[in-house]
Amino acid sequence: MKPFERFEIGQTGLTVPRLGLGGAPLGGLYRSVSDEEAKNTVDTAYREGIRFYDTSPYYGHGRCEERFGRYLASHPRRDYVLSSKVGRVLIPCDPVSIEDHQFSDTTGYNPVFDFTRDGVRRSFESSLERLRVDSLDIVHIHDPDAHYKQALWEAYPEVARLKEQGRVQAVGVGMNQWEALRDFVRDSDLDCLLVAGRYTLLDQSALAELMPLCSERGVSVIIGGPYNSGILATGSRRHTHFDYEPAAADMLRKTERLEAVCGRHGVPLKAAALQFPFGHPAVVAVIPGARSASEVEENVAMISHPIPGDLWKELQEEGLLVANAPYPECVESSDEHS
Repeated sequence: MKPFERFEIGQTGLTVPRLGLGGAPLGGLYRSVSDEEAKNTVDTAYREGIRFYDTSPYYGHGRCEERFGRYLASHPRRDYVLSSKVGRVLIPCDPVSIEDHQFSDTTGYNPVFDFTRDGVRRSFESSLERLRVDSLDIVHIHDPDAHYKQALWEAYPEVARLKEQGRVQAVGVGMNQWEALRDFVRDSDLDCLLVAGRYTLLDQSALAELMPLCSERGVSVIIGGPYNSGILATGSRRHTHFDYEPAAADMLRKTERLEAVCGRHGVPLKAAALQFPFGHPAVVAVIPGARSASEVEENVAMISHPIPGDLWKELQEEGLLVANAPYPECVESSDEHS
């Protein structure tokens, strides 16, 4: 599978490569990442050919955006795709009062949900400053789980207005669930979705309703969290995460079964995890996070790793993939799926 083949986002004319870099780890997700480690990660991604970078004000409460802004500044802006998000405004605070503890490398700001038109504009302009750019390629409305109506009626029209003004090329929504994403596709005119953790080797819950709707409406799907917060990267060993929490026993057991099938076919679990989503025609990219140069290099190798069609068939026979889940065509070398 060619990692840098490009696919169009909706009908926008904007194309993205199959493999991108998710920024959450560079905001210190789970553990701190030094500036030197972060720079090496981004520099290696660029050197390896990655030209799609996804971030958010939420990741490290601005830290990830600042790092992307510094480390990408030496490269021509036209040469890479940059996506970020709106829906949280960063409010200055005493560091000891920071409420979110997922990120270790936070700045002195609290992220506060704000899906108002003004909040979206403030978030957008602040992101541009941290990223050192004057426009964004993709803007996702981020995690509007408890704010659906306001996000639809206020945030979405404001991002659409930014697109009309030429400051954004594609409008999306990014969430860790599929139900509200389905509703957004029905109720608006989105270009893309960032589907995090709901269409993976461990969780295909988005398949029945969301994915066919995206195909029908021409909405491109970007897969975030292809390793389900870590477990599909680390395997079933202890002290790993699923859906941003310590992995429960049932997920560890299921991952053990996935590892066993992959092992019988000589395929690394990470390779299967990165490539599986591309069986669905709505999927245009995966954006695994990385916190080191070696993780970036491994992601490039894993998405290029040959996978025989019999592996996917055995996963379905074992009940590890739902019976109607489409999977990539048999790849013995670097042939592409249709």
